[in-house]
Amino acid sequence: MQISPARRAAFEILRRVAEQGAYSSVLLANSDDDLNARDRSLCYELVMGVLRRQLWLDFVIEHCAARRIDSLDRGVSVALRLGLYQLRFLSKIPASAAINESVNLVKAARLKSAAGFVNAVLRRATREPDYDPAAGVSDTAEQLAIQTSHPRWLLERWTQQFGAGQAAAIACANNEPAAVAFRFTARALRDEDTSPAEIINQLRAAGLVLIESEIAPGAWRIASVLDNTDESGGRRQGGMPALLRELAAVGLIYVQDEASQMVARLLAVTRQDMVLDVCAAPGSKSTLIAALSPETAIVAGDFYEHRVRTSKGFAKQQQANNLQFVVHDATQELPFRPHLFARVLVDAPCSGTGTLRHNPEIRWRLRPSDFMELRDKQTAILDHASVMVRPGGFLLYSTCSLERDENEDVVADFLNHHADFNLAPLELGPDLLTETGAIRTWPHLHGVDGFFATAFQRKE
Repeated sequence: MQISPARRAAFEILRRVAEQGAYSSVLLANSDDDLNARDRSLCYELVMGVLRRQLWLDFVIEHCAARRIDSLDRGVSVALRLGLYQLRFLSKIPASAAINESVNLVKAARLKSAAGFVNAVLRRATREPDYDPAAGVSDTAEQLAIQTSHPRWLLERWTQQFGAGQAAAIACANNEPAAVAFRFTARALRDEDTSPAEIINQLRAAGLVLIESEIAPGAWRIASVLDNTDESGGRRQGGMPALLRELAAVGLIYVQDEASQMVARLLAVTRQDMVLDVCAAPGSKSTLIAALSPETAIVAGDFYEHRVRTSKGFAKQQQANNLQFVVHDATQELPFRPHLFARVLVDAPCSGTGTLRHNPEIRWRLRPSDFMELRDKQTAILDHASVMVRPGGFLLYSTCSLERDENEDVVADFLNHHADFNLAPLELGPDLLTETGAIRTWPHLHGVDGFFATAFQRKE
């Protein structure tokens, strides 16, 4: 039974995302070592493409199958989405390969009785290549939901907050692949044998077109990869090119979105500061702060012990030796002396609506009630973290959410209940500053994840 490693891996990842609530980014990273570069690229394209276009694909499947998608076995629906995505979006893949391997996937998944059904549905899709499930929809909101594969309620929420044009632009941007961005680690910055300049030269010699970030100093973005096409028929999206993966594996670079790097730099740590990163896992911002200020004492905490272990592993790999890790519940009183830290970072747990380019499955898991629950948690964390800030010290609050409930509303509530804090100015480009002096980045405007950040200073 002929099934390519890429399609088999994509099928298993998508099935685990659907059945177990797993995250595609984690599963894709764990599959990297089992696939060659070509298969890795195709697997990444298939997984991310299916998750980004899932609603649109499901409408087409329902049309071709004359059955509701939720009436199908999960393995059958995953195989159909994979096959249809290849038929509609990957021009270099022959229809016969897309169909036959989807049929073989359901057979391999012990769903042999569905093989004929999958074959019939996908063959009908090839006979109707121009069918568009959004074309006959008169309701504007429903049409946009199908076109962009976003829940209607989420688009309506964004429309209410930002306007119809912005909501549509955000949704369209979420379906575009995110550029790979990286930074140099503490190890690279002090390694005498491999300087950042030499690493950049190596990457460029390997065919990577690199540009420096305009948002986060010291960050680099891969603009393109020369001479790198594959059977997916488009830009290579398969995680990272081999050399970049090798450099990351030995701890010389760390892959991190530019907006996330920006937040760590906004903390503006100096040598004399003691720093607390309240919700640190997996350590992306903590290890960047450690690299920028190697003589600064930094405490990084998180609620889950296994996530703290992961953070410790990344810190060791990057030689971020000035980090101390703790397990704590940030919604409760923190285990430190009050007013101990000069800089405190609260990168709060949030809905993640600013990261849908990297984590497309989030859009299908969120519920309208989640935002108020998250706001309550964020408010509690910020309250307890504020106790840790010394007079004259700074408290930076950030999320990777687009939602006002989790951002501006939390900030307003904090200021209303903490008269001993003032807003502190943040200095970045004017196109990133909001009317209140906070920072916002947008996927559709800046090509990075959607982040929010604002700073408070405790009065002397």
